[in-house]
This record gives sequence, structure tokens and C-alpha cells, in this order.
Amino acid sequence: MTIPELTAMFGWATLINLAYLVLASVTIMLFQKQLINLHRRFFALDEQSLSLIYLKFLSHYKVMTLVFFVAPYLALKVMAP
Repeated sequence: MTIPELTAMFGWATLINLAYLVLASVTIMLFQKQLINLHRRFFALDEQSLSLIYLKFLSHYKVMTLVFFVAPYLALKVMAP
């Protein structure tokens, strides 16, 4: 795989992951009560625990996206002639 192909792959992967992060964030913000009610049926957790779990999910996903997709994409863009 050439550097331009790798850069394009990381660019698309970054775009897809950032779009999913935005979608998940908006979904959690708009439908938090419905999500909490749904997950309370499956798991024995209270509302505060579920809110914290949602926040941890979003923060971990953001960090993983930055580390594994955005950073390599930017590094490849800097390397490209």
C-alpha cells in the first residue's frame, strides 16, 4: 500500500469515526431518558450510573478515534510530498 492510499484510507476512517461520534453524542443528548429506560430493563443500574457510562463511552471513543485515526492521518499528511 502506498502512502497516498494509506492517507486516503485513514482520511475516510477518520471521517466515518467522527461522524459516528457526532451521531452518538446527539443521540445521547436528545434521547437520554429513553436510552436510560431501555438500558435499565436489561441491566440493574440506576440513572446516575448509566449517565456516567454514556459519558465514559463518548470520552473513550473520542480518545480512541483521535489516537488511532486522526493522529495517523495527520502524520501521513505531513509526510506526503
